[in-house]
Amino acid sequence: MCGISGIINTNNKTVEKIEIEKINRLISHRGPDDEGYFYRDNFAFGHRRLSILDLSSDGHQPMNYKDEKYTITYNGEIYNYIELKNELSELGYNFNSNTDTEVILASYDKWGDDCVSKFNGMWAFSIYDREKEILFCSRDRFGIKPFYYAEVENKFVFGSEIKQLLPFYESNYVNKTILMDYLILGYEAHTNETFFKNIFQLEQGHILKYNLKNHSYVINRFYDINESSLNSEEDESIESYKSALERSINLRLRSDVKVGTCLSGGLDSSSIASLAAKQYKDDSGQKFTAIHAKSSQKSNDESEYAKIVSEHCDLDLNIVEPTEEDFIKHIDEVIYTQEEPFGSPSIFMQYFVMKKAREIGCTVMLDGQGGDETLLGYERYYSAYLISLGFWKSLQFILNSSKNSKLSIKQLIMYFIYFTNSKIRLGRLKKKNSFISSKYFDMVSKEIVEENAKNYLKIFNLQRMEIFKTQMPHLLKYEDRNSMKHSIEARLPFIDYNVLETALNIDNNFKIKQGWTKYILRKTIEKLLPDNVVWRKNKCGFEAPSSLWLKSIEADIEKSIFNSKIIKEITTSIDIKKLDNKTRWRLFNISKWEALYNVKID
Repeated sequence: MCGISGIINTNNKTVEKIEIEKINRLISHRGPDDEGYFYRDNFAFGHRRLSILDLSSDGHQPMNYKDEKYTITYNGEIYNYIELKNELSELGYNFNSNTDTEVILASYDKWGDDCVSKFNGMWAFSIYDREKEILFCSRDRFGIKPFYYAEVENKFVFGSEIKQLLPFYESNYVNKTILMDYLILGYEAHTNETFFKNIFQLEQGHILKYNLKNHSYVINRFYDINESSLNSEEDESIESYKSALERSINLRLRSDVKVGTCLSGGLDSSSIASLAAKQYKDDSGQKFTAIHAKSSQKSNDESEYAKIVSEHCDLDLNIVEPTEEDFIKHIDEVIYTQEEPFGSPSIFMQYFVMKKAREIGCTVMLDGQGGDETLLGYERYYSAYLISLGFWKSLQFILNSSKNSKLSIKQLIMYFIYFTNSKIRLGRLKKKNSFISSKYFDMVSKEIVEENAKNYLKIFNLQRMEIFKTQMPHLLKYEDRNSMKHSIEARLPFIDYNVLETALNIDNNFKIKQGWTKYILRKTIEKLLPDNVVWRKNKCGFEAPSSLWLKSIEADIEKSIFNSKIIKEITTSIDIKKLDNKTRWRLFNISKWEALYNVKID
């Protein structure tokens, strides 16, 4: 896990050393163990290293291969690098290190552009191909690792974080459409655009090929999920899913440094902990470390379940309990770390978990992102599921499942009406956000609302939308920034593409059954954990005591919103006290982000 940097001078001038060093050192937190540079005519690579595999100097980057035929700057982990290395060795390739970086280079040499389809992992990299005079850049299937780029003043620049690209601009301007999508719809990271005007992200599952001769580039998608026939055998589905998840976890335990796990006490994190604990102890002879963030708000406190899982699986459990004072002290730091406004204060809990991991020397942390999107874990999936059943079967489902579901019949109907009718949804949003001037409200991406309304009518379309657009991308962004701020590598077993595809191919009647969401996962681990963990109805995740925290900074919220030039521009008048917590937080987050990054609106 690392950080990458790159500068290309499109006027063919030599890149100055101070330029690449400056932007590379802005992400020293991503790689505190080593830094390196590569210069070639009109471009340069930078790299920051966090040592995870092969801790020796053999893992230094940028890494050259075959007498500088190829050079790479790379961030991520290829979990199946051992298997690929063995395959390439049989094909005559020799290796000088035990790194996955060298395996990527050999794979590119052997399979060219198709090499990315061989990788099981998370990555963002750029390979200089000296013979073709191109940069071959790629981002992993689901965008776990970031890759940002921009074209500015005779330069093409890229990096792991947005802050690396900002020095090339005289001023930072807000992307008004993205701002409205966030403020009104709550969407983030749902397109290739960012909150910063003229700064883009390479989207997940894509390749960018940059021609160094004529300074043009093309972007192509190499991965997507496809709808296929569903496995309708329950026992077979349980076994295939369990096998894929166990394999994923075992791959993600490969490390030359200490590995632990985030443990909220919910189903996803408890599943990972139970499956990983025994394997880790067998391999290392040590207890598996888990870290739990305890909420001071009783309704969000899941520490009881975290302790049950810890005792049952013989974990080394560490508990952090962030206070209002911690929240206040770290507000600016977390907003700066995230680089763009985010949905709620709940991500502070994840931030403090990763901070604790660094303090106790746990450099790799497993986490549970992806389980809800692939196994119909969110309540909003009910509407699409009921449509798939038809009227009589859905009626029967509702009557038979009420005891196991948190949703009432009225709530199910409201979900359906609200999300499947774009006109109703936009009308309600217009009324709710009446403080936003019409000029700016009309900038919201209405086509996304309309597309989403159609997607809510079919389960697969809804899942695909949430995996690639409206849900998982921003969760992965939070995960990356919070972990890398503390030089921690986060690994996500549910987002192994084999696990994800296996889940999508399971009959939906095994994902929601008798009112239970994620039924197939519950069956997968029901013999590994107590019933009061496996068959819980309520879920929280790493939820912060948001209402208490926001109340503690009411004065700061009002002052910050009042002083924001962006908010003054986009609104008519605001009575902050009448706003719900979600809207109040979004406005506050915008105002703080504006101040921290000196963002303007044109």
